Amino acid sequence: MNTDSYQIIDCTFELHANEILAILNEAILCSTALYDYSERSIDSMSSWFEAKVKGNFPVLGLVNTDGVLLGFGSYGHFRMFPAYKYTVEHSIYIHKDHRGKGLGNLLMRELIEVASQNNVHALIGGIDADNTGSINLHKKFGFTHVGTLPEVGFKFGRWLDLAFYELILPLENSPVDG
Repeated sequence: MNTDSYQIIDCTFELHANEILAILNEAILCSTALYDYSERSIDSMSSWFEAKVKGNFPVLGLVNTDGVLLGFGSYGHFRMFPAYKYTVEHSIYIHKDHRGKGLGNLLMRELIEVASQNNVHALIGGIDADNTGSINLHKKFGFTHVGTLPEVGFKFGRWLDLAFYELILPLENSPVDG
């Protein structure tokens, strides 16, 4: 893979919401990558981006030389209790026409780097237990399986198991309570 053909960018609502929405909606309708049933609206993207900005969370995009968004990655709150402030849950999605080309590697590497710079200690990935592509990507970057919740989702007429993978990052600054 020629990484010179791709660029990591910071996504904005104005420039990228429709492309991100298309990637998410395809994943909702055609996969178990998201435990959602219905397509999302552009209004949902507005509040999604607002939450990312408010939380100082990145929305990284991977574009080709023509500026077409091929995938994106982000993270946000793991849980809303204050003691989880050093832990985030991340997601990476690749456009259906560009999966299997190693693009997830580029986004994962950058997402980990950004998390490290933002004093994140634990990255958590919640992955459908049958999604071997995503599981292998996480293992490649040193994530470890920390547990599976059996039959917590129901989609496409079957029960889904949710596996959690975690990567512990060293903190630049000492953690503090409060």
